[in-house]
Amino acid sequence: MRVLLTGHQGYLGTVMSRVLADAGHEVTGLDTGLFADRVVGPVPEDPPGLTVDLRDVTPEHLAGQDAVIHLAALSNDPLGALDPALTYAINHEASVRLARAAKGAGVGRFLYASTCSVYGAAGESLVDETAELHPVTPYAVSKVEVEAALSDLADETFTPVSLRNATAFGFSPRLRADIVLNNLVGSAVLTGTVLVLSDGTPWRPLVHAEDIATCFEACLTAPREAVHDQAFNVGDEANNVTVAEIAQHVADAVDGAEVEITGEYGGDPRSYRVDFAKVRAALPGWRAQWDIARGARELADAYARHGLTERAFGHDQVRLEVLRERLAAGEVDAALRPVGPRGTTAGSAPEA
Repeated sequence: MRVLLTGHQGYLGTVMSRVLADAGHEVTGLDTGLFADRVVGPVPEDPPGLTVDLRDVTPEHLAGQDAVIHLAALSNDPLGALDPALTYAINHEASVRLARAAKGAGVGRFLYASTCSVYGAAGESLVDETAELHPVTPYAVSKVEVEAALSDLADETFTPVSLRNATAFGFSPRLRADIVLNNLVGSAVLTGTVLVLSDGTPWRPLVHAEDIATCFEACLTAPREAVHDQAFNVGDEANNVTVAEIAQHVADAVDGAEVEITGEYGGDPRSYRVDFAKVRAALPGWRAQWDIARGARELADAYARHGLTERAFGHDQVRLEVLRERLAAGEVDAALRPVGPRGTTAGSAPEA
């Protein structure tokens, strides 16, 4: 298939573009490149790409594509809280605009990267796709709203699918150090301490970046009737764990590391355990392959092999810090559009 992948130079997009290409798809990326140079290890080989702001996409940009995989967004809760109005403009309005443009261009399938954080403070009971949604951050609220808008667009010619990813983990050349397992392994490798600032009690469902990518690929080629206008949780029940349990897996993976739970941030309203039976039923050939212990070892080995530094871990691989740096340097304007060399807006929006 001919696939437009938004956010192809992001954490997940860098992994997904490789998985899609290996499966034989013809991939075109769409990204601003704001994080493209923040790489750990060798620079990855990217597919051909477009530099077009999500807020400016037209059907002409999507002509000839069979499918769109939409990853690009202000990619987490801290970024979402930076400016809730901007989160709404990019994560909600621009995503719906992209979907409408895709439908107008005759794109048949639209896969949307949603999140299990739409369940919010669900507690210890397993929640499936029929559960009431309780988003507690602007980021999660935007995901709920886009899911609803996509459902409204669904018809016999346009198949939207919302994939509610569990919290991602695993190595990507364009690493994110601001997600829980990646962060805790980095802390352990650099300092010898697995530092947990919460009280360690919240539940989190986790899923490896590669498992997310293979799930999207399976959904891309699944029979229409199996996925049309559906939401799917992406992950595995075995990876429903508390933050304290995640920390112990990290200590087991990094020689000499010790867990320190400070509790200075207290509890976390986001606590949820997720049921993943629906996606396994819809995509019988797909299963998550990575568990947390294996993922922690992969990350520890990659960090050591590529010489992870304090600068990369605390700044270059933290999306919020990179955007703050670019704002201070005048490289992006207040609307997070890159600015050209003479103060002109270059016309791109940040990707996941």
